[in-house]
Amino acid sequence: MDVNGTPDVEQVDAGGESEGPERLRRPLIRLAKAYGVATSYTGQQGEFHRIDDDVLVSVLAALGIDASTPQKIDAAVNRAEEVGATRLCPPTVLQVEGEETSVTLPGASDQVKVGLTLEDGSTYRGKLGVGRAGGPSAPLALTLPVGIPIGYHIIHIEDGERMADATLMVSPRRIPLPDSLLDHRRWGWTVQLYSVRSHRSWGVGDYADLSLLLSEAGEKTGADFMLINPVHAAEPVTPLTPSPYFPDSREFLNASYIRPEEIPEYDGLAPEDRSRVDALKDKAAAGNRNPDFLDRDAMWEAKRQALEIVFSQGLTDAGRREGFEAFKRAGGAELDAYALWCTAYQWWGAPRDEGDSWFTRYGPSSPRVKALAREHPETVEFNRWLQWVAEEQLGQAQLAARRSGMSIGLMEDMAVGVDPVGSDVWSHPELFAGGATVGAPPDFFNQQGQNWLQPPLNPITLEETGYEAYRRLVHGMFSHCGAIRVDHALGLFRLWWIPRGQSAARGTYVTYRHDAMLAVLAIEATRAHGVVIGEDLGVVPPHVASALAGRGVLGTIIEWFEQEDGVFRDPATYRRYALAAVTTHDMPPTAGYLDYEQVKVRDRLHLLTQPVEEFQAAARREHEGMMDFLVKGGWLDASALEDERAHEQEIVEAMHRALLRSPSLLLAASLADGVGERRTQNQPGTVDEYPNWRVPLADGDRNPVYAEDVFSSPRVQSLSKVMRGGEDLARRAG
Repeated sequence: MDVNGTPDVEQVDAGGESEGPERLRRPLIRLAKAYGVATSYTGQQGEFHRIDDDVLVSVLAALGIDASTPQKIDAAVNRAEEVGATRLCPPTVLQVEGEETSVTLPGASDQVKVGLTLEDGSTYRGKLGVGRAGGPSAPLALTLPVGIPIGYHIIHIEDGERMADATLMVSPRRIPLPDSLLDHRRWGWTVQLYSVRSHRSWGVGDYADLSLLLSEAGEKTGADFMLINPVHAAEPVTPLTPSPYFPDSREFLNASYIRPEEIPEYDGLAPEDRSRVDALKDKAAAGNRNPDFLDRDAMWEAKRQALEIVFSQGLTDAGRREGFEAFKRAGGAELDAYALWCTAYQWWGAPRDEGDSWFTRYGPSSPRVKALAREHPETVEFNRWLQWVAEEQLGQAQLAARRSGMSIGLMEDMAVGVDPVGSDVWSHPELFAGGATVGAPPDFFNQQGQNWLQPPLNPITLEETGYEAYRRLVHGMFSHCGAIRVDHALGLFRLWWIPRGQSAARGTYVTYRHDAMLAVLAIEATRAHGVVIGEDLGVVPPHVASALAGRGVLGTIIEWFEQEDGVFRDPATYRRYALAAVTTHDMPPTAGYLDYEQVKVRDRLHLLTQPVEEFQAAARREHEGMMDFLVKGGWLDASALEDERAHEQEIVEAMHRALLRSPSLLLAASLADGVGERRTQNQPGTVDEYPNWRVPLADGDRNPVYAEDVFSSPRVQSLSKVMRGGEDLARRAG
C-alpha cells in the first residue's frame, strides 16, 4: 500500500513485460510508488512504457516531495516509512455501513484513548474497541462497530503525549437505485443549455430557459431527465471562456445564466431603472436571431449591467433579506473567498500565474485583499448575491422538472478540473499540484497526447483534509439536481499528470484513493435520493468498471463506440447499470455524423494526421457497418439506404430504436438529434479554430430552434415517441 492508502501493483503489459526487480529496488522508483506515482504504464494498444526519471522527479515535486538528488530521495523514502510507522491514525478512515472495520494505529501506545464525534456534533456512545489482534508485538488496532450512521465523523485519538483527529466516512455499500428506477428504465434528453435560446433570452440560453425546457420535456415528451453541460462558475467579467469544462470554480455557479427579469426585485424597480434593464435586454436579445454564433461576451456585458441595477434596488422584503443572510452564513469562508476573487478580478484585472500578478502575490486573507474588500464592499456583496440568485434560479429549474412529472429531473455534468488561475486554486492552492497539469497520454486518436491545462487535485492534501473540498462539491451539486454525471470518471482512480514545461507525452499517472471519492458520491447520492453516472468511455481498466458498478455508479455507453472492426455490438449485450445514448457532445450530431461532418471539419482545420482519403474511407466503412447493423436488427428498412439524405430522420430514429433493445437503466437522446442539427458543439484539438461551445441550436437548414417551440416540433415529438418505445404519451399519463 502507498501512503495514500491505494494499492501498489507492478505494471505488466499484455506481452508479459514488466519493470523488473532491479528497477523496482531503486530508491526513486520506491519513492514514486509510495506516493501513488506510476513508474510505468500500458498504453491503449497494449504497449509497455517506463517513465523517465526526470518525469518522476518533476511529478513528485508537484506533490511536494523533493527527489532532486539521491540524498533527498533517500531522506524522502525514510520520511515516508517513518510516517507510516509512527502516526497515530490514518487521516481518513473509511467504513462501509453494516460492516465492522479495523483500523491500524501504528504509532499508538498502550495508553491510547479513542473517542468519536458524530457529524451532528454529538458524542458516539457505542463501544470503540482497541487491541492487538496479532499478538503482543502487533500494532494496536481500533475496531469500529456496526451501527455508526452514514456520514462524516471525527475520530479523536490520544496516547498521553500526542493527539490526532481523523475523518471517518461511513458510506452505504452502494448507491441505492431510486424508486423511480426500480419500476422501469427511464429516458431523457441531453442538452447544451447555452445553445437553446427562448424568445426571452439575452442571446444565450439561461436558467429560466432551463426551467421551460424541463417543464416542456416532461409534459410534452414524457422524458424523465435532462442532462446539461456543466454550470460551474465562469469569469466575473468579459471575456468569458467558452468551454463549460474549463471553469474557474466547480463549487460555485455560472452567474451568466441568470435571467434578470426572474429576480423578484426586478418587479420593484423604478420606471427609469426598469427601462434601463429592458433596453439592455433588447440589445443583447438581438443575438437570439443569430443561427451561427453565440456571443457570450455581448450577452454578459449587457446582463451584468442589468444585474447591477437590480442589485442596487436592495432586498425590501424581510423574507428575502433573511434568505440572503442565511445563504451567506451557510456559504461562510468559501463564499467570501469566491466573492473576493471576483472582486480582485474586476478591479485588478484578469489573474495570471506569474510572480507579479495579484493571483500569486495576494491570498484571500492577505492585508491587501482585505483592504480591497473595504474599498469595494458593494462589489464583494454583489458577487455573493449573484451566487444566491443563481442557486435560486437553478433550484427553480429542478422544481419545474419535478412538477412536470420527471422522475429524476435535472442531471448536471461535473467537469474534471478548473482553471489554474480560477477561484478554487486561489482560495485553496494547497489542494492543487501547481507544478503539473492533467491530460491524457498518446493514443490512436491523439498521437501527441492531450494537455487539458488544469492543475490536478493533490491526493495527499485530499487525504489529509478528509476530502472536504470534494464533499462540498458533490453536496452542492446534489442540492439542485437529481443526478450527477462525472466527466472522465477514470479520474476518480488516476489522472495523467504532465509536469510543467513538458509535452503531454512526457507525463505519468498519479493514483487517487478512489474508494474515498466513491464513498463521498455514495453518501451524497443516498442522502439526495439521486443517481451518479460515470463517463467511463475509452480504455478503462477492468477494476475501474468493477469498482464503479460495485458502488452503484452507472457507466456510459455510446452506440457509435460499441463496435469492433466495423461490426456493431448487439445492444442486448450492453451493461444494465449504464446510461446509453447514440452520440456525445464531442461528436457531430447524428445527422452530421452520417453526412461525414467529422471528416469535413477535421480536413478543413488541418487536424488529420493521415491523408483525408484514408480517414474518409475509414468513416465510410464505419457508416456502412452502422447501416448494416440497423437493417439486420430490423430497426431500418433497407430501402432507406437508396437515398439516405431523404430518409435521414428515419435513420436517426432507427439508431435510437436500437437502444431500446439494451437492458441499460437510462437511455438518452440528444436534442440536437431531435431537431436535425448537423454541427458539432466541440471539435477536440481546437480552441478558436472552431466555435467550440458557441454553436446555437438550429435545424438541419440552420434555422434557429427556440425553447418555446422545440418540444412541439413534429420531428422531436417523433423521436420522443421512439424513446418511449412507441408508447402514446396520453396513454402513459393516463
